[in-house]
Amino acid sequence: MPRVSVLLPVRDAADTLPACLDSLAAQTLADHEVVAVDDGSRDGSAELLEARAAADSRLRVLRTSPRGIVAALNSGLREATAPLVARMDADDTAHPERLERQARRLEGDIGTDVLGCRVALLTTPSVPSSGGMRAYVEWLNGLLDHESMARDRFVESPLVHPSATLRREVLEGLGGWRDFAGPEDYDLWLRAFDAGHRFGKLPEVLLGWRDRPCRLTRTDPRYAPERFLELKLAALGRGLLAGGRRVVVWGAGPIGKSWARALLAAGHTVEAFVEVDPHKIGERIHGAPVIDVASAGRRGPLHLAAVGQRGARERIRAEARRLGLSEGRDLVAVA
Repeated sequence: MPRVSVLLPVRDAADTLPACLDSLAAQTLADHEVVAVDDGSRDGSAELLEARAAADSRLRVLRTSPRGIVAALNSGLREATAPLVARMDADDTAHPERLERQARRLEGDIGTDVLGCRVALLTTPSVPSSGGMRAYVEWLNGLLDHESMARDRFVESPLVHPSATLRREVLEGLGGWRDFAGPEDYDLWLRAFDAGHRFGKLPEVLLGWRDRPCRLTRTDPRYAPERFLELKLAALGRGLLAGGRRVVVWGAGPIGKSWARALLAAGHTVEAFVEVDPHKIGERIHGAPVIDVASAGRRGPLHLAAVGQRGARERIRAEARRLGLSEGRDLVAVA
């Protein structure tokens, strides 16, 4: 039995797949297997995989009709044999020590169930990354322990999917990846947090994460912002918003208003908006009054820090502490 099974879904990735496979073949942890699921490729990816598998017995190839990434991942999981399951995408590259470092940490730390690493964007001069993607990578690379990832899980996905290695029993206990009209990776993380599993992240950059205009997060409606918001709201509804708890939204800008609309549509009550802009204080938005920070320290409602400006989230957290609101119980950051 290998120590790690790498799940590698592939669809028409012939241009990046060789570099991906080279990085896996060069792993210092030789005791691993790669379960590659070719999801109906038409560009020669399947033939490339099979040629590599003929030269390296650690690579196994499953060929299926085009069914999508979730079906490919779950098919690969059923074929995996190791107690640890690592994710990898066909357009990314792994640092030579990635699998060894993640396996060593998980095997020596029974308190960690899902382990990621820092990532570096792979770009070319002709396809530079957007400022938003660079900011996202900077943000998630700063979340290194379970507490920070759990705290910010309703802001954005705190873990890059192909950077993660999980305990197989945890993944199977969660039922694998869920096939629905939304982001399968973020959904998995939220369900894992709900189930009480512990997250971690190695401080080393061990994954080259490719950013391209054709990536699914930019082209597939399942990864639209509305789908992420639906998942966040559903997870809060199962937990901190259960039982009809009322909401106070900090921020009456676009993010706060989007959250308010979604909350109201789901049957929740928005009690107030909190603002620092004196021109907004005293107004009503979606039927709720806009109040100043000094009036916001009410216990009972869940306070949502719904702001996007750099530094604003930290200022709200500081004000909430001054008002006696506890983050994770009275206050949650969202985006």
